[in-house]
Amino acid sequence: MHATRRTGEAEPGSARLLARLSLVCVAGAVAAVVAGAGKSLILLLGLVGLALAGAGIWWALAHRGIARFVGALLAVVAPMAVLVLFAVSGLWLVAVGAVAAWTAALACARSALRRQRKPHGMHSRSTRRPRRPVLIMNPRSGGGKVGKYGLVERAEALGARVILLDLDTSPDPVALARQAVAEGADLLGVAGGDGTQALVAGVAAEHGLPFMVVTAGTRNHFALDLGLDRDDPTRSLDALTDGVELRVDLGDVAGRPFVNTASFGTYAHIVQSPDYREAKAATALDQLPDLLTGEASTELTAHADEERLQAPQAVLVSNNPYARADPLGGARRERLDSGRLGVIAVRVEGAAQAAEVALLGERASGITTLTPRRVVVESEAELIPVAVDGEALTLPTPVVCTIRPGALRVRVPRHRPGAPYVAPSVDWRRIVRLAFHRAPDPREKNQEHSDG
Repeated sequence: MHATRRTGEAEPGSARLLARLSLVCVAGAVAAVVAGAGKSLILLLGLVGLALAGAGIWWALAHRGIARFVGALLAVVAPMAVLVLFAVSGLWLVAVGAVAAWTAALACARSALRRQRKPHGMHSRSTRRPRRPVLIMNPRSGGGKVGKYGLVERAEALGARVILLDLDTSPDPVALARQAVAEGADLLGVAGGDGTQALVAGVAAEHGLPFMVVTAGTRNHFALDLGLDRDDPTRSLDALTDGVELRVDLGDVAGRPFVNTASFGTYAHIVQSPDYREAKAATALDQLPDLLTGEASTELTAHADEERLQAPQAVLVSNNPYARADPLGGARRERLDSGRLGVIAVRVEGAAQAAEVALLGERASGITTLTPRRVVVESEAELIPVAVDGEALTLPTPVVCTIRPGALRVRVPRHRPGAPYVAPSVDWRRIVRLAFHRAPDPREKNQEHSDG
């Protein structure tokens, strides 16, 4: 029996009302700014302050010593100075009114787009209960969640065989998974980090077996986008007795599977450091100046299908696109079955571009987003660092990333929280069309994945 899980139906009436309300709020924000037009210089200085804060962040990341101190100071002082300036000049009411109106406009616009676009979930199907499931568990993952939640005992009580990794012997999850298949396993699962999940998922896909995720990792990015409960890993075990199956894509980087991302450039260099696991922030601050200025990094060139990306500082290739191109935020993927990779490339060459990113965010010229099917990363170096689902690797160039549509059968609990909604970036042309045109634009049907 097949079933389709939906996250909502279109509400054209309420969507149109919200679109019109968002435009009213935009008019309110404009009116607030016009009310302070007599002090336009101060308003301009406010924008300059934000730009200076962005430049200060760049100096703090890309330099050491006194330059880093000055940059950090500027990043903190500039916004505070803007607030003080607005308060002293009497424009604070104008600023608060404009910000409040603009925030309400964005909230209404995103809510309108959410109702209008007919969102839907991934297809799921009911399958019989596995008879010989095998779960590979990492006892140290997520700060010891396997022991804390008694996952071994709970899984065995449900009929699963548990293989507990002995990390002192450097175990090979792929070899263990292959051995389990040879011994008759009809389901493979992992309670551990995304890196271990990806390796075992590759074996499951190779043999056409269902794969199961137990949310015992630290971040659980893959579990988040599958809609699993990340707060209580014991609920993941419900998939053994009352589960449904999803068909999702599997990424491939140089022949190695990945469920989340393959990162090149700055981040990939940083995670190579043996100190990174214990002191992530300190390691990043120590290495970023040389990496951002190009003194310690290797220049990359990336080809995303026919698009060429010259000398990006960082390239993130994801198994399906992220909803929003925000490399600093907690983004997630709306779907895992689109059959496309996501690419976020970052190139910030100085304080001016850093200021642009501070003002424009993901729309800045230094951030490029693409949704190709194939990515090739090249370099003059024979070997380059790559971070695959958070694991530090060194791979020979060129490195080829592809996607295997529907390659992975994932068994999940029938009843699960679901993936949280990610508000789309607002396209004001769509909002205007929605507010004033009774008949929807036919092109809207093809824009479900363009919101990011």
